[in-house]
Amino acid sequence: MSKDVEKHLQLNVSLPSGSKKPLRKSKNSKAKGSGHTQSPTETVEQVATPSVPTVPAQVVAPEYDVDAAQEVVFKPNPGPQTNFLSSSEREVLYGGAAGGGKSYAMLADPLHGLNDPNFSGLLVRHTTEELRELIQKSQELYPRAVPGIKWSERKSQWTSPKGGRLWMSYLDKDTDVTRYQGQAFNWIGFDELTQWSSPYAWDYMRSRLRSSARHLGLYMRATTNPGGAGHQWVKKMFIDPGPSNKAFWATNIETGDTITYPEGHSKAGQPLFKRRFIPASLFDNPYLAEAGDYEAMLLSLPEHQRKQLLEGNWDINDGAAFPEFNRSQHVVDAFEVPESWAKFRACDYGYGSYTGVLWFAVAPDEQLIVYRELYCSKVTATDLADMILDLEKKDGGMRYGVLDSSLWHNRGDTGPSLAEQMIMKGCRWRPSDRSRGSRVAGKNEIHRRLQVDEFTEKPRLVFMNNCTNTIAQIPSIPLDKRNPEDVDTHAEDHLYDALRYGVMTRPRSSIWDFNPATQRSGFQASDTTFGY
Repeated sequence: MSKDVEKHLQLNVSLPSGSKKPLRKSKNSKAKGSGHTQSPTETVEQVATPSVPTVPAQVVAPEYDVDAAQEVVFKPNPGPQTNFLSSSEREVLYGGAAGGGKSYAMLADPLHGLNDPNFSGLLVRHTTEELRELIQKSQELYPRAVPGIKWSERKSQWTSPKGGRLWMSYLDKDTDVTRYQGQAFNWIGFDELTQWSSPYAWDYMRSRLRSSARHLGLYMRATTNPGGAGHQWVKKMFIDPGPSNKAFWATNIETGDTITYPEGHSKAGQPLFKRRFIPASLFDNPYLAEAGDYEAMLLSLPEHQRKQLLEGNWDINDGAAFPEFNRSQHVVDAFEVPESWAKFRACDYGYGSYTGVLWFAVAPDEQLIVYRELYCSKVTATDLADMILDLEKKDGGMRYGVLDSSLWHNRGDTGPSLAEQMIMKGCRWRPSDRSRGSRVAGKNEIHRRLQVDEFTEKPRLVFMNNCTNTIAQIPSIPLDKRNPEDVDTHAEDHLYDALRYGVMTRPRSSIWDFNPATQRSGFQASDTTFGY
């Protein structure tokens, strides 16, 4: 990084008129630049630096250095923190290990625009409690970095003497985004991004990113550790598409395709904007790393948390519901399923959210093989039926299909239900088990299926490697913090629900407890409405 860029990122504040001026630092004195007031052993990521030692004006030496009259209140650490503050990409995530200085980097990033009257920024946390912590940190830094800046408790807003504004707020629910309809921002920041269970808030707030002041640019910034309800979508948006520290064209998290201008646009087919992921490490922050105390604390954590918070490992999801999932054991190369094997499908349908469909094959040893997936959104029930039937043309027939039982409910009209509409198209279904306790029972059955059978020495459930979304979601889905016997339903769980529906139709833990009579009765139709 050039000295000019480094100087630009350094935040200085001029001492007020009449204040005592510092002596020029000797060449052997310890360099300022951390911005820290607390000792390296404390678990605060980064705070403002103490004032430079001063002496009475009458004893200032003749060689007084005028440049030293500016106090350095924040100087980014070399490496990731500096890279984050100097990034030019439209959307940037600074994340990974704990203690890398993410929170203070997020607070520092909008400061360069606040002295412009055209600047309008928004910094959000997921809840009001978390927001208070962020506001407190800003109150330590902002008055020193921008002399004269004012904080309004009522508006939850910082206003600089030049007129630049930064709001600090929360987005607890998806509906909270409506508070910002009609507003425009140059800069939007999300602190701890994986706390949002879906990308809805992030995607919506992107539409609020607009300004006539082109010289300020348009930026969305985020910080986070791995884990949390939104781990998977954040990983798909920022981690999977490209290498760390390298800019890449923004991709659709569902398809993986580059997002481009639509047909009919003058720039049709051209990519829209770039993203970048900057990994954080504890060792990027010498003020925490040098003493070793914080590292020792992270080393003491359980394995999952240690890999996330110390190593910044995005392949580990804290509180994962299925820690026994292992790619080397549960993912197999795709192969052509023999026509003689029984096949069935399971579906969790959602128009406004996502639809997940999984196809299962039953091996002779009763191993279940998930050999195909369909993951889509904004698809009507009848169109989904057509898509499913088209994919099944070469399957040699489906033994049965199991569908979320709620789709048999009439939705305020006298016409056929969504399930009946699909059956009328020739896509046959039976309802899933939604009895009391069925969710926990389904989760437990997945656990049993993921175990290695002591006789066959193989897992009872495997996934072909073409089922990429399922392979990504199952090991990442978190437990419900209030009910650890179930998964977090706010997470991306549509393919999980389809998997649960499917395995519950074949509750077998071993080939040795196979009961032919029960097996046959399990395929009998209970009502012709189901299409069987």
